[in-house]
Amino acid sequence: QVQLVESGGELVQAGGSLRLSCAASGGTFSRYAMGWFRQAPGKEREFVAAISRSGGRTYYSDSVKGRFTISRDNAKNTVYLQMNNLKPEDTAVYYCAADPVYRTTTYHTASSEYEYDYWGQGTQVTVSS
Repeated sequence: QVQLVESGGELVQAGGSLRLSCAASGGTFSRYAMGWFRQAPGKEREFVAAISRSGGRTYYSDSVKGRFTISRDNAKNTVYLQMNNLKPEDTAVYYCAADPVYRTTTYHTASSEYEYDYWGQGTQVTVSS
């Protein structure tokens, strides 16, 4: 069983930056495509960013592209989400997820929450106006 633990979420002013981390254990990290999703109160969970197993491919939702950067360090079993120029609409619980199925990562699969088998508990990001 794979365990994922997110950290780094906090209160930040609009225009500020945060870096979220997701530490993985219990599996072979380099075999997993990794994704970040978020869920705001009263809304469905939505795709934020994803990265392929090697880190060679990344994908972003239109709402965060150009502001957020996903990266991974397979030696540390950790995936990161660097968030810059934060906006109030970025306020949400951010979840890390792992997809253990070996395949070529595409936007279609990487952006679908149903492709991920393992999820972290989430970390709260609050952006004040």
